[in-house]
Amino acid sequence: MKIGIFSIPEIPLGKHNIKDSRLDQLDKINKAKKKTYIQIELVSEDNIPDAQALITSKDARTDLILKDLEFIETRLARAEEEFEKALLNKLKSALEKEDFITSVTLNEEEKKIVSGYGLFTNKSIVIIEGDDLGELDSLLVKSLGDSGLISFFTANERETRAWLIRGGATAWDAAGAIHSDIQKGFIRAEVISFNDLIQAGSATQAKQAGKMRLEQKEYVVCDGDLINFRFNK
Repeated sequence: MKIGIFSIPEIPLGKHNIKDSRLDQLDKINKAKKKTYIQIELVSEDNIPDAQALITSKDARTDLILKDLEFIETRLARAEEEFEKALLNKLKSALEKEDFITSVTLNEEEKKIVSGYGLFTNKSIVIIEGDDLGELDSLLVKSLGDSGLISFFTANERETRAWLIRGGATAWDAAGAIHSDIQKGFIRAEVISFNDLIQAGSATQAKQAGKMRLEQKEYVVCDGDLINFRFNK
């Protein structure tokens, strides 16, 4: 996943681990040889159209709106179809009120068109104050949450690992996030919620306490689930 950094030179670009304290807790219980955090990439302004979320300063909010407004006005001047003209004018009206594109109510067809524009304010945006700069990990976690993303965990003797999926994703989707072979051979998922795991003290004790559930492909993964996938190899 990519997160764009707009007008905050103090934040270093490049790859960063999301330091999830839940993974740290799970790793202490699991005692695997390796611990793997979710890794995201922080990109510059030039690459923001490809980013899924954005972090910027309060002072740069207006600059984001002006950039989108410039794009909309240029696009509007070239637009030929009445449907697109109406859509662009709707977006322009919101921006002129200093609202983000995310505040505009759009139908599915409009959302599809707008997603192709690469607009800055059509992304999840975290606006920070100067004092927030020292809390980069917290900012990144908030960016993921605001983007509708959640984490699930896997644990074995080799590795304790966090995985990133979209909220509402199923066990089938989560299996695919790990490996296509696991998804293709999916039988069922053994699921323990994070809180149940911590309260029990270990996956084995949680299972003995009846806290492990066997779920099918359609199960909607919850943030913090510990999942072991059974699959045909």
